[in-house]
Amino acid sequence: MEAAVAYVDINAPLVERCRLNDRQAQAEIYRRYAKAMFNAALRITGDYAEAEDVLQESFLSAFRELSSYKGDSSFGAWLKRIVVNKSINCLRQRRLALVPLGEQHHEEPAEPASLSYEDEADTHYRADVLRRCIQELPDGYRVVLSLYLLEGYDHLEIATILGISESTSKSQYSRARVRLRELAAQRGLS
Repeated sequence: MEAAVAYVDINAPLVERCRLNDRQAQAEIYRRYAKAMFNAALRITGDYAEAEDVLQESFLSAFRELSSYKGDSSFGAWLKRIVVNKSINCLRQRRLALVPLGEQHHEEPAEPASLSYEDEADTHYRADVLRRCIQELPDGYRVVLSLYLLEGYDHLEIATILGISESTSKSQYSRARVRLRELAAQRGLS
């Protein structure tokens, strides 16, 4: 019979030092997580400066509210929830408007693009073009696509986070994919 393996957060000692306001520990936590959390904020806000602001506010909140971190998930997952919530609040301040359900794309969805990965430079170019296409999506599309596809939330979680119905989340995601294909095709990705 195998023994159960307990989950151990490798950052637990650092987090404990952060609870004691250890500035070196806070700097190390920031160094470990800043890039990933910035990228998550950028994918949601679509704006570099706003993503930087969200990142700073998220870390300040995390360090201030560390007592609410109970360790039932990894510190990174807890911090990511803060970043996602602050990113969405940032959009709400910009008056996030989900694209109305009545707005339809009348074109038939294109087949998923089959990308040729012949060389690394081409792959990086295509990824950069796709990243820029995602940033061009309307806020509602980009947020749902980012939360679902890139951040790993399911539609029920997205609906709860955004205060929308699960079916609205699914339709926004579907429309985001169609629009993303259109934008990618316009830029030669097919």
